[in-house]
Amino acid sequence: MLLACHLLLAQKKIERKTLVTRHNIEINEVDTLASLSVGNGSFAYTVDATGMQSFPEYYQHGVPLGTESGWGWDSYPNTENFRFEETLENYHQYGREISYSAQGKKSHRKEAAVNYFRSNPHRLQLGNLGLILYKKNGERATPADLENIDQKLNLWTGEIESRFSVEGIPVTVWTVCHQAADAVGIRIKSNLISRGRLKIRLRIPYPTGEWTDLGTKWSGESNYTSKIISKNEQQVAIARKLDSLTYNIGLTWSGKAKFDKKEENYFILKPTGEEDFSFTCRFSDKVFKKIPSFAEVKESSTHGWKNFWRSGGAVDFSGSTDPRANELERRVVLSQYLTRLQCAGTMPPQETGLTYNSWYGKPHLEMHWWHGIHYALWGRPELLEKSLPWYKKVLAKAKAIAERQGFKGARWQKMTDPSGDEGPSSVGSFLIWQEPHFITYAELMYRANPSEETLLRYKDGVFATADFMASFAHYDPQQDRYELGPGLIPAQERYKPMQTFNPTYELAYWYWGLKTALEWKERLGEKPDPAWQRVLEKLSALPVQNGVYLATESATDSYTNPEYKTDHPSVLGTYGMLPETAILDKTIMKNTLNLVWNKWSWKDTWGWDFPMTAMAAARLGMPQKAVDALFMNVQTNTYLKNGHNYQEERLPVYLPGNGGLLTAVAMMCAGWDGSIGKTPGFPKDGSWRIRWEGLKRMP
Repeated sequence: MLLACHLLLAQKKIERKTLVTRHNIEINEVDTLASLSVGNGSFAYTVDATGMQSFPEYYQHGVPLGTESGWGWDSYPNTENFRFEETLENYHQYGREISYSAQGKKSHRKEAAVNYFRSNPHRLQLGNLGLILYKKNGERATPADLENIDQKLNLWTGEIESRFSVEGIPVTVWTVCHQAADAVGIRIKSNLISRGRLKIRLRIPYPTGEWTDLGTKWSGESNYTSKIISKNEQQVAIARKLDSLTYNIGLTWSGKAKFDKKEENYFILKPTGEEDFSFTCRFSDKVFKKIPSFAEVKESSTHGWKNFWRSGGAVDFSGSTDPRANELERRVVLSQYLTRLQCAGTMPPQETGLTYNSWYGKPHLEMHWWHGIHYALWGRPELLEKSLPWYKKVLAKAKAIAERQGFKGARWQKMTDPSGDEGPSSVGSFLIWQEPHFITYAELMYRANPSEETLLRYKDGVFATADFMASFAHYDPQQDRYELGPGLIPAQERYKPMQTFNPTYELAYWYWGLKTALEWKERLGEKPDPAWQRVLEKLSALPVQNGVYLATESATDSYTNPEYKTDHPSVLGTYGMLPETAILDKTIMKNTLNLVWNKWSWKDTWGWDFPMTAMAAARLGMPQKAVDALFMNVQTNTYLKNGHNYQEERLPVYLPGNGGLLTAVAMMCAGWDGSIGKTPGFPKDGSWRIRWEGLKRMP
């Protein structure tokens, strides 16, 4: 009877709504690090305590109030006629000159060209949509004038309800996002409307063209225009024209209101009815006729988010006695929400998602692993798959980079843009760990759908990737082995490219990638590629010193030089991100983890380093250390009230950390190829009682 009860408990499905909604977010003050977002994966709208973007300057150094999309990019005019070739610099590698698009100050012209191609194109802040609130004396209300703040995000429906008062008069704002159109719906209820003390402001910022764009630059030298092209009593259409992009903004409302242009790029919508007013604002780079109503946007949000939460995987930690369990569950639930609305578009996302620009809004392909792998592990491979056609789109440019450098196949870009152009960088251009990523994505798609259709869909990218990997590996006849470098920077970005060779993690990834590409050949009934086989058979061994793996073979002071104990401890990715390979020794790997754990400067790391460490510990049979890694008391391992992984003031939002957490937790619950037990990454001391469903094993 007892056994039957246990089996019944084990088989009982997780009540998804209860799991999700117990982590609904509630904010009771003006907190610039607690901004909340609604979105659909390729568009997001981030709000302050009013439920809109009413105080952008006040929030700009917290989590900024952004409105961004996957399509919203602009380029400044190339008035100096810079050519990309001007960013190239030759380096002596493998006995020949190889060009890299690198930053440098060899001439003013070169530096200017590098800066131009780094910052163009840049992602746009599409428009700031906020409230203007007035006090009795006619002055504008400030954040300090907001009273009785009670703001809630309903994760189950994707709706934000914001309640506050101004001089004792209540205001309630409901905020939602359409799941199939880049449209935000707003409903406002307050007596301030009938008293003429509430207006809605649409102010369109200028792009900064700088490393960051907080959406608060209101003027600039360029003659950008925002013109009303049609208008009636219930709707208005605006055409926004910049240097290389024209996009459209449409508003529709119910009830009486006046819409006027206050000044260039600044519009006012003033409700003139009673206390209840709703409207929708839609953004698009295409011409559109229909703007959904608030009710339609709300229905889309509710339906879309319910479907999301009911799909894929779920993890319930509520039976655990470990005091950290509820916090881990909170981070997991909020990370699912954030990555779904910020990072599920048709191209790889930027590290700050659709909130604000970092690195000019450009995606970093080495980070796509952290942004996207978790979707497949959480039983939602279609969300990763949405971005994979982009690789086919830019494959020709990746091949052109390899050809320019004298390699075969496709050298995938590091910092890039919608069209797949390179962003010049003295670090990024030398990174190689993004190269095998495409093979990882394709393999995950095959595991989700092991069919010939999947193989045919992704084989061109897989084989072009393997061609480059085999070509990049350099044969040393004296040692009869293939080496990686010199002429690279590993994932731990602390090494000089022309002095660095054979980084441990990259060697293991090369081995796994080529082996997997050969398996794809076999699945398709094609002959194995002899070049891939040669490199695989004679690839350099992982470098070892004193019983631990070095970060790179070229740095025998990996653990004594203070500079080399900062940034990503990517040596742990060798058997954390990657499965066991024939060239790995798990005893040496365990020694390495223990050394890194004790010697690393953890305050100088990034948000995804903690889940990477957890995954390595889990694979090595150290589940307590795996959990401890997820909870290291380090600033860059902070998860804010809104779920964002905080790094520092310039990076209060860091979505690779959220994606990494989801990857690690899925692996620690569902396991990995060859693991034993239902939750192999968690301690078996009784403190963790976990129910999970719908998760997939990690390779």
